[in-house]
Amino acid sequence: MQAIYIIVFVLLLVIYLLREKKRKPVALPDNYDDMMEKHVAFYRNLSAEDQARFVDKVKDFLSYVRIHGVNTEITELDKMLVAASAVIPIFGFDEWKYHTVKDVLLYPGSFNNENFSTENGDLRTLGMVGDGAMQQVVVFSLPSLREGFRRERDKENTGIHEFVHLLDKEDGAVDGIPEILLTKQYSIPWLKFMSQEIGKMKNNRSDINIYGATNKAEFFAVASEYFFQQPHLFKEKHPELFELLEKIFHQDLDEDGDVGIKN
Repeated sequence: MQAIYIIVFVLLLVIYLLREKKRKPVALPDNYDDMMEKHVAFYRNLSAEDQARFVDKVKDFLSYVRIHGVNTEITELDKMLVAASAVIPIFGFDEWKYHTVKDVLLYPGSFNNENFSTENGDLRTLGMVGDGAMQQVVVFSLPSLREGFRRERDKENTGIHEFVHLLDKEDGAVDGIPEILLTKQYSIPWLKFMSQEIGKMKNNRSDINIYGATNKAEFFAVASEYFFQQPHLFKEKHPELFELLEKIFHQDLDEDGDVGIKN
C-alpha cells in the first residue's frame, strides 16, 4: 500500500512540474509602464503599489494565455491591451485565473461569428468567446480592441466586454449571473435591477448601449464596460447598479476615477 502512495505522489509531482514548465516567466517590454500610462486609463488611476500588482497580474495572464495575430501583424502593445482587458475585471481578486481560455486570436477586422471568416457572410462581430470546437479561445477585431482603449471617454470597450463574458462563463453558463462572483444576498437585487434596466433600454429610457438588452449575458457585459470606462457617469445615472457592480467586481471606483479594492 505504501508503494502505491509513493507512485501516486511521484505522478502528481511530475504533473505539477510539467504544468509549471509550461508557465514560462514573462518578460514585458522595457517601456511597459509608458505603454500602460499612455493607453490604459484604469492603470493610470492606480496607486504605485496597485500598479505593481496590476503588472504582476498582466505577467501571470500572459504566462498561460497565448496571443496570436490572424492574417495581421500584432505588436507588444496589442498583447498588453489584451492582458489589460483581462486584468481590469479581476483586479479585485488576488488569485484569479481564467480557466476557460488558452488562446486569444486577433483579427484584422470584424468577422463572421459562425465560422470566424473575414471574407463571407455577416462580418459585424468585433469580439467573441468561442464555443464548441473553439472552446478556450477568445477572438477580437484588433482595430476594435485598440479603439476601446483609445476612446477613454466612451462607454464601450470590446476587450473588457469579452473577458466579462469569460467571468460569467466560469460557473458553467453565460447567463448574466456571475454566481462565482455574486454572493447570494446580492443575486436577487442584481436580477431585479437588471430586468428593470433592460425594460428601460427597450423603451429608449436608458443611456446603456441597447445591445445590452439582447439578453442578460449581454447586459452584464455591456453594463460592465460602462462601469469601468465611465464610472463617475455610471454612478450618477445608475447608482443602484453601480453599487452592485462594485460588489460583484470587489472594486471601489470613486468619482475622481481613482481605483481601490472594496473590502
